[in-house]
Amino acid sequence: MNMHIDKVEKIWMNGRLVDWDDAKIHVLTHALHYGSGVFEGIRCYNTDKGPAVFRLREHMERLEDSAKTYMKTIPYTTDQLCKATKDLIKAIKLKECYIRPIVYRGYGEMGLNPLKSPVDVSIAAWEWGTYLGEDGLKNGIKAKISSFQRISPNILPTEAKATGQYLNSILAKLEAIDVGYDEAILLDNRGFISEGPGENIFMVKNNVLYTPPQHASILLGVTRDTVMTIAKDLGYEVKETDITRGTLYLADEAFFTGTAAEITPIRNIDGREIGKPGPVTKKIQAKYFDAVHGKDKKYEKWLDYVV
Repeated sequence: MNMHIDKVEKIWMNGRLVDWDDAKIHVLTHALHYGSGVFEGIRCYNTDKGPAVFRLREHMERLEDSAKTYMKTIPYTTDQLCKATKDLIKAIKLKECYIRPIVYRGYGEMGLNPLKSPVDVSIAAWEWGTYLGEDGLKNGIKAKISSFQRISPNILPTEAKATGQYLNSILAKLEAIDVGYDEAILLDNRGFISEGPGENIFMVKNNVLYTPPQHASILLGVTRDTVMTIAKDLGYEVKETDITRGTLYLADEAFFTGTAAEITPIRNIDGREIGKPGPVTKKIQAKYFDAVHGKDKKYEKWLDYVV
């Protein structure tokens, strides 16, 4: 899978579009030293009506929630951030792209009290394929239960999508790759299934979908919510409940969800074969891609057209 960032013309920084090569920060930027940033991952897909950003407002609202959690005031409204995103996509002339807004403590002061450091905001976008690879999207991936525990709510607020928190995810990801797997699955501090390093997780048993609840230290994913809505619309029961690793081993189907990963089936967990993508996963995956590409009018409310 190619995770390389292909350069485009512009990046939005603090209220204006700047040339890609001029989108720079100071080496003493607070967030570089202490991880004091919050961010989002968003996708724009091509439709019959042109490019459309999927659930843009919900992502920007979650960005605001993450900022509030870390006592940052974003100097732009949700409407301004949504408009800036669409202005950027127009400027770089991409029909499909991955979008990365980030709100971070900038250059000005050092130390663990960040409140006097400026709050900077940037939005970048570039062409990026599905995170776990096209083959993984079609045929499924291999996942490993990590020896690294998912951060718990009284260590760091798991509802926030914060930059520094992803060190936990990096360790889990590297461990999985090192022993020949594609992705990790982290347990929470109680020993129940939590999520992937950058994805939520679902399993299917007897045509019922199960996914870990909020108290399992998960990030409340926008794609997770999308899948739960689609699954219910397709007539499936969806249960948010604690899941043990043993229960997951015996799943009929399993898959990851996330803006970057989209809906990626899991075919093997810790050497236990789950099997090729099953019928429930395929139906939900197909309906999801119909929704993001504007092919199902029921879900058009989720599309923010770039016009």
